[in-house]
Amino acid sequence: MNRKKNLLWLQSGGCGGCSMSLLNSEQPGLTVFFEAAGIELLWHPSLSESCNDDLITLLHNIIDDKISLDILCLEGAVIHGPKGTGAFHHLSNTQQPMRDWLKKLSQKAKNIIAVGSCAAFGGITAGGGNPTEASGLQFSGEQAGALLSADYKNAQGLPVINIAGCPTHPGWITDTLFALARNELSMSDLDTFNRPRFYSDQLVHHGCPRNEYYEYKASAEKPSDLGCMMEHLGCRGTQAHADCNTRLWNGSGSCLRGGYACINCTAPQFEEPGYTFTLTPKVAGIPTGLPTDMPKAWFVALSALAKAATPQRLKNNAVEDHVRTPPEIDARKKP
Repeated sequence: MNRKKNLLWLQSGGCGGCSMSLLNSEQPGLTVFFEAAGIELLWHPSLSESCNDDLITLLHNIIDDKISLDILCLEGAVIHGPKGTGAFHHLSNTQQPMRDWLKKLSQKAKNIIAVGSCAAFGGITAGGGNPTEASGLQFSGEQAGALLSADYKNAQGLPVINIAGCPTHPGWITDTLFALARNELSMSDLDTFNRPRFYSDQLVHHGCPRNEYYEYKASAEKPSDLGCMMEHLGCRGTQAHADCNTRLWNGSGSCLRGGYACINCTAPQFEEPGYTFTLTPKVAGIPTGLPTDMPKAWFVALSALAKAATPQRLKNNAVEDHVRTPPEIDARKKP
């Protein structure tokens, strides 16, 4: 019988939101998933009953090769400040920077996962001038090379796997863990930023419930309007790499379905877009952030044609908070 894979989950500079998202794992639930995947959870800050002393003993046993570490998950950014000392975040009761613990543990881990955009790229923790000198495990923003070098790879040839998102979808985490537990994840399954392609090869735009408004450029003008939020309200769903609108949260939710514009949280440096999240930056009235793979001239031409052809129903409903003008019933089918 194969030995279970040991998993250690640590938190550093972040809000804990990815753990909260993970706890929403369903079909199956998290404990059933771990059992089915053959994963032994050594420690998790929200799930384990063990006290701090037990954790420190566990970490020493891993570093001393008394316990094998198959998967190391970090949630939250690596804190290097102030002035590169790492002293802003000591692991409790150790007087040692968490950064130094992570460095030692990464040398023992067979696989390393950065859970969330903070652990992957620095994320929100690195925003606002980055006073804590935060970085991801292997990336600092778009730049490869952070706590771990740009060329770091494990024995199987895998870099740090960046499950980016703010927060991550629980399915992105469990699918990645399941593949690792079965030794079925390879470099070809990761994209340029080492995100699992099973979700990053999709766009948030795919499955967006506002796609009919997008097609005709029937745009929302204020929050709560039903129209497409790309033109005026800062939505980047046509550029954001994730399957949020086809793999829903809790079976029914996504940012766009909740009425919020996509802020592209799976991308490096999403936290510093250079403009207000909820306003679309434009030049001469044309959005600067065009859909992926869409040449500017084509967008302008297609947008003009689409607006000219917009059904009155969509024009009306785009600037309302609920449907005012329902679709007409086909006259040929009227009684």
